[in-house]
Amino acid sequence: MDNLKIEINIKFCQLDELDIDDRELVYEAIGATRNSYTPYSHFNVGAALRLDDGSIVIGANQENAAFPSGLCAERTAIFAAQAQQPEHRITAIAIAAKNVNGLMPDPVTPCGSCRQVMLEIEDRYKAPMRILLYGTKGVYMVDSVKDLMPLYFIDENMH
Repeated sequence: MDNLKIEINIKFCQLDELDIDDRELVYEAIGATRNSYTPYSHFNVGAALRLDDGSIVIGANQENAAFPSGLCAERTAIFAAQAQQPEHRITAIAIAAKNVNGLMPDPVTPCGSCRQVMLEIEDRYKAPMRILLYGTKGVYMVDSVKDLMPLYFIDENMH
């Protein structure tokens, strides 16, 4: 039996070290947390994504008393972009979260379902989507969702 070692590279920086476009995307994600509907968890997540034409689409998590009926911020943004501008690929996404105490100190990561949807977007457009995960202590920068999900499943796995 062999052991496989999988390594990923995640950059860590302070918000002010990001370039102007990435800072704008993070600020949009932070602002999108205000659009969350979270009467149950009180955990507000905002996402902002940049399309290849430079436009920004935001999303916010939406809860429902029937818990499986809610939707995460990342997917609300992605699905809105795909429904309105499918000709433009997503080049980057920023994610921020807050609870009743304010913005989270440590960056939060997308759930498994969101990672799978993000992976499908990368596969669809044959290009990576940069990911910026914001926390007040700093920002994780990831070059591709494949770095968050190295053992991934996409269409080609079924052929």
